Amino acid sequence: MRVRTDDEVYRVDAVWLGPPKATFPWRARYVAWGVGIVVFLLVTAVQRQVGFGFDFINTGWGFVITVALTRFLCSRISHERPLSSVVTMWVRELTAPREKTSGTGGAASASRIRVSPERPRRRPRGRAAKRAARAARSQHRRQADRRKKEVRGVRTPA
Repeated sequence: MRVRTDDEVYRVDAVWLGPPKATFPWRARYVAWGVGIVVFLLVTAVQRQVGFGFDFINTGWGFVITVALTRFLCSRISHERPLSSVVTMWVRELTAPREKTSGTGGAASASRIRVSPERPRRRPRGRAAKRAARAARSQHRRQADRRKKEVRGVRTPA
């Protein structure tokens, strides 16, 4: 017994050979004709924007470029990968999030680093630590009292 696959069904392309009794000497799928028309319009628009005139030579070169681009695009299109999936894949590839390669920020600066006029000291332990803490508190109170005291009617800046 022989099992037949459905490959033959898909091997037959929807091909337009031309008008009746005047067929073209080449085979082109319907998708290729649609893609070719769109590509020709785009190539012609680009030629006009660049500054080429609408004469026989420039239109002929536009047609040659259109045939080359259409053949390239249609070589990527098949019954397994139709035009809609190719266009969708292209759009998703262009709009996909990318990894940032450039660093954020600028040159390093010390503007955010706090600097103290005194060198940090190791905290004393035991009784000496309690005495030093008491002395620091009393010194702080004396400075606060001086700030509150008015001298000749003018308060010193805090």
